[in-house]
Parts: sequence; C-alpha cells; structure tokens
Amino acid sequence: MANVLVPLAQGCEELEAVTVIDLLRRAGITVVSAGLDDQPVQASRGTVLLPDMSLDEALAQDYDMVVLPGGLPGADHLMNDARVIERVTRMANKGQYTAAICAAPRVLARAGVLDGKQATSFPGAIDVSSIPGIRYSEQAVVRDGMVITSRGPGTAMDFALELIEVLEGKPVRDKVEDALQRP
Repeated sequence: MANVLVPLAQGCEELEAVTVIDLLRRAGITVVSAGLDDQPVQASRGTVLLPDMSLDEALAQDYDMVVLPGGLPGADHLMNDARVIERVTRMANKGQYTAAICAAPRVLARAGVLDGKQATSFPGAIDVSSIPGIRYSEQAVVRDGMVITSRGPGTAMDFALELIEVLEGKPVRDKVEDALQRP
C-alpha cells in the first residue's frame, strides 16, 4: 500500500487539500497530512484543517509520493520552507513521485523538479521563462514521468484520481471514481 505525504500550510486551498486527502484515503492509500508547525491550518477560505501531525514528525517517515496543495499564501509558505524543498528534492532525486496543484507547482520549480518537464499550474503561478526546458501545458492534469501537476480547485478531483491511478492502478481509480457518481 502506498504512503503519501500532504504538507499543509496556512492559507492552502482547502478544496485541493481535502479532495486529495479524501480520495486517496478512499483508495486505501495511507495519507499523512502534516502542518508546517503544530497549529491547526486556516485555509484560504477560512476552513480550519487539523493535520495528522507536524511536518517535523512526518519527515521521520518515508513516502512514495509527496502532494502539494496550492492556494495563496499556502503555496508560498511551502516554497519558502527549507524542509519541504529538501524532501521534494530528495524524493525527485530518488525517482519517487512529486505532485502539485494550482500555485504549488512553483514549489516543484524552486526544487528544480520541473526542469525539462511538461507541467501545468494555475495560470501565472509559475514563471515558465525561469524554468529550463519546461513545456507548459494548459491541460487539467499533466503527468511527465514521476511529476504530476494540475491547474486548480476545479481540477482537484481529476488530479486526485490520477494520483490514485499511478499509485494503485486503473482498477482502483475506476472503483473510487464509480462510487463518486461523476457524470
């Protein structure tokens, strides 16, 4: 069974964070939500999220994937946290999955993970001219090897389902999606 880290920063986009956590757990994936500190996280629309543990505690474990929710200023808090950058870089260097949605692909860019990759983000969230070899796309979800990116709150469900598929396979994705009663 896959093990996924979802760091939560103050001002994250709650729709993205909760959708990813919820759908991955529906698929039987172990998800650890981790706050940058030991406080509840007030998301961008005022929803208060209670992380499973602090990031310091969570970093004692190994993960198959790290997923970064977007939203502002949440994505900037993630981007400016040396622990997050270090874990993203280490996981990418080990050939593990890194994933980000909305404004959070800027974290992957800071870590050098988007260099030479096809990726997407919320429009204007990343400066593509500063990322060597990036091939920017406006698709809802983009997977390039071990890097998965998505556009924003409206694509959160598609993003989470893609994460399930890469971690657990299409039959698990289909089972979770069927139960959601999507059109």
